[in-house]
Amino acid sequence: MWNEPTKEQLKKIPRLYATEDLPVKEKLVYLHFFIGASDWYITEYDGEDIFFGYAILNGDVEMAEWGYVSLADLKSIRIGPGIEVDNDLFWKVRKASEVPRIKV
Repeated sequence: MWNEPTKEQLKKIPRLYATEDLPVKEKLVYLHFFIGASDWYITEYDGEDIFFGYAILNGDVEMAEWGYVSLADLKSIRIGPGIEVDNDLFWKVRKASEVPRIKV
């Protein structure tokens, strides 16, 4: 994985289920991972390996959904030699409703 999230970044993410009572559009997106046409927008973390967030796989916004993904799985994704999932270094924490690709 390129630009693996720092401990400081991970500490800021609410624990799993901590925001389950918030409307989806109000959830804060703390991290954005991407590779090719796939994106993961992270809103919660279990403190060890499991994230909860919104996933768009292969650019298919119609089938995109909220769910769980593990950091280990994201780290293991490779497309040919040298192409790995990247953590968006320029991502700014924002509400899900402010991310155009997330359908709320």
